[in-house]
Amino acid sequence: MSDQTREFEYTFDDFNLLRRMSNQHSGILVPDDKFDMFYSRLVRRLRHLGLASFKQYCQHLQHHPDQEFTEFINALTTNLTSFFREKHHFDYLAQTLIPQLLQTKRHHRQISIWSAGCSTGEEAYSLAITLLEHVPGDWNINILASDLDTQVLAAATRGFYPASQVSSLANETLDRWFERGTGAQADQIMVKNQLKQQIHFTQLNLIADWPMTGFFDVIFCRNVLIYFDNTTKALLVNRFAKLLQDGGHLFIGHAESLGQLQTPFTLIGNTIYQKAAQ
Repeated sequence: MSDQTREFEYTFDDFNLLRRMSNQHSGILVPDDKFDMFYSRLVRRLRHLGLASFKQYCQHLQHHPDQEFTEFINALTTNLTSFFREKHHFDYLAQTLIPQLLQTKRHHRQISIWSAGCSTGEEAYSLAITLLEHVPGDWNINILASDLDTQVLAAATRGFYPASQVSSLANETLDRWFERGTGAQADQIMVKNQLKQQIHFTQLNLIADWPMTGFFDVIFCRNVLIYFDNTTKALLVNRFAKLLQDGGHLFIGHAESLGQLQTPFTLIGNTIYQKAAQ
């Protein structure tokens, strides 16, 4: 996009300041090729605020962080997801990992999973479906689902989706876990309360302090690490390890790897890692 076709004045200095503030808050590394993406994602905020240039927006963001910073981060966050995305992870959970947990945790009868970077909730609800279909009803299932973006968390908590989002799911799954909209909402589906009751959605910045103190059996952090440099990745993955049970599992995205990082994890499957016993 050339400067002549832009609605608002936007310079590389503006971009550098904005990506520096984004990095300081989220740890996300923003390369030069995201220059146009920052413009397209933030232009709505300038219109909403009645500003004339990105320089003015930078000043507004610096002077009014309490009012604007959440909107700034929400606008920049990428939230591509779907139900049962990277299906091999859910197959491994159902066919291999859950049977192991039913044996090793038979005295405690509780399974805890964290969906870190849950976006609009499809991953967390897919986890809930998998667990409810394969874990006895007298067990406790705890799913923590967190994201930096407050807007996607609100959507996840509501649990409403376009019917097209579930078009690939089997009719049996749809009938058991979703309610179809009627009338003006005929093109919508809603997850049933039984799924919602298994999940606690919360806003969380992965590079800030974490309030959790208990241990998880499984952590899903998929297509998140790709946005960080190796130093931040290593810090984050080692923090995950401290919150995982010995032998616990970490699932990451298909384009990610821990191969170059010093961590207590061993690759045991396709982007599936296990924490070594201490």
